[in-house]
Amino acid sequence: MADKHIQITTHSAAQTRKLGQTLGAAIHQPIVIALTGDLGSGKTAFVQGLAKGLDISEKYYITSPTFTLINEYPGRHPLFHVDLYRIEQLSELEEIGLDEVLHEDAVIAIEWAERLPKDTRSSHLELHLKIIGENIRQIEIFAYGHPTVNLLKTLERKVQSIVK
Repeated sequence: MADKHIQITTHSAAQTRKLGQTLGAAIHQPIVIALTGDLGSGKTAFVQGLAKGLDISEKYYITSPTFTLINEYPGRHPLFHVDLYRIEQLSELEEIGLDEVLHEDAVIAIEWAERLPKDTRSSHLELHLKIIGENIRQIEIFAYGHPTVNLLKTLERKVQSIVK
């Protein structure tokens, strides 16, 4: 059971990116962010904003690492962007080096995180993105662990300036 939960509705990809950027700017320690949602629900848009909030240079174009599976970007905190869409068996997680990535001193954003075993995540944020309309996304954010609860409280205070 989550320690804290909020729900946000964004009305454009730009707002979804802004939500990610606001969260990224508030991050001051390593964290795992587990993202779930259908294709086109905004997971990559969120990570693009997250990267901006982590001061990752705009010379890096953030795309979903569907074929590379893991991309790393240098910033205020390094960002590992992981995409598990093509993972079919748990043994593949070891082959791509995910266990090593999860122990990095970094921000780790994992798309299709429902393919991870539950025991691989302790303190983390979990985002469920749902398509409501053409540009409208419902984003539920769950915090697990004390540091993520504080981070979510910070984000919650700033939400109104994001979705205006």
